[in-house]
Amino acid sequence: MTAVSKVAIVGSGIAGLAAAIQLSKAGVHVDVFEAKPELTALGSGISLQGNALRVFDALGAWDDIRAAGFAFEGLTLRAPGPDAPVVAELPDVKTGGPDYPAGMGMPRAELARILLAHAERAGVTVHFGVRVTALEQSDASVELSVEGADARRYDLVIGADGLNSTVRELIGIDVKPQPTGMGIWRTFVSRPAEVQRSELYYGGPVYIAGYTPTGEDSMYAFLVEEAQDRSRVSDEEATRIMLAESRAYGGPWNHIRADLERGARAHYTWFTHHIVPAPWNRGRAVIIGDAAHSCPPTIAQGAAQGLEDAFVLTQLLTSRDELDQDLWDEFHARRLPRAQAVVDASVQLGQWQIDGDRDADAGGLIFGIAQKMAQPA
Repeated sequence: MTAVSKVAIVGSGIAGLAAAIQLSKAGVHVDVFEAKPELTALGSGISLQGNALRVFDALGAWDDIRAAGFAFEGLTLRAPGPDAPVVAELPDVKTGGPDYPAGMGMPRAELARILLAHAERAGVTVHFGVRVTALEQSDASVELSVEGADARRYDLVIGADGLNSTVRELIGIDVKPQPTGMGIWRTFVSRPAEVQRSELYYGGPVYIAGYTPTGEDSMYAFLVEEAQDRSRVSDEEATRIMLAESRAYGGPWNHIRADLERGARAHYTWFTHHIVPAPWNRGRAVIIGDAAHSCPPTIAQGAAQGLEDAFVLTQLLTSRDELDQDLWDEFHARRLPRAQAVVDASVQLGQWQIDGDRDADAGGLIFGIAQKMAQPA
């Protein structure tokens, strides 16, 4: 028995597809509704720590993801300057346990493709180009309305529809992401052989510079600056800005600049943060992932926390006979403190940079939160 037999998931991102896969494998009928007309993945690359990889293994997707990504151990911290001197080599923390690498980078689009393939193979029906417009509940079910179709009835609706969640709004939660004061330039480039793991540079003209290998021939690079309105910047101007802001950083940044000059595109977004206090559900509708919490990518745990939301929720739904308050209480007890710790640490690390706190132990904070994530969710 499972606590639910028919579930709607709004959003086809990482958390939504992870929840869909697990539920469908347990025999639950799952419909995924995605507003975009096709599968998309914003950004260039993604950093995944061991606790995320552990969830992918539970989904049955780990072999495909391992083959498509670039696994590595540890983290290097460098200083600005033409020689890019190494100032620290942080020890490995295998947050997923000994069976998984400490970290992995991969193209976001490839991760999205793999998860969608596994969802469809598990029997999930994914509806693209469909906007959810209303949600009405009774004690026994949820009626979900979408554009251009009659309302459908489900035992549970999971809102995994991102920062600007429609489900969050429909169930009356008014917490929204807030800017942290930082913005990030990202680009997707070729990988020089010397880049074997994530490396971060603190100091110089921007708050943080860094890069993560995503494959044998690829990596993504980024610069974190004071948040600015870059909405009207052309593609050519974006490249020029990223080139200019990276001049203080040597080492592999010379290779990154060469790719930018050859046409690699730069993209810009702001950092945000929020966390919805318990409960994340209203009756038979619940939000997970970025709909429930978001954090700057300063400790690379955003996607991992959404995956853990999906894993814990589906574990409870498929091991219980009833969707009752005890289930919700356990879900929030397992997820809220952990997500709160990640959001707090991510924001704190960024605030140290904004405040110019040179005495702050950035490496210690990263290492400390990684140790906490080594315990299963």
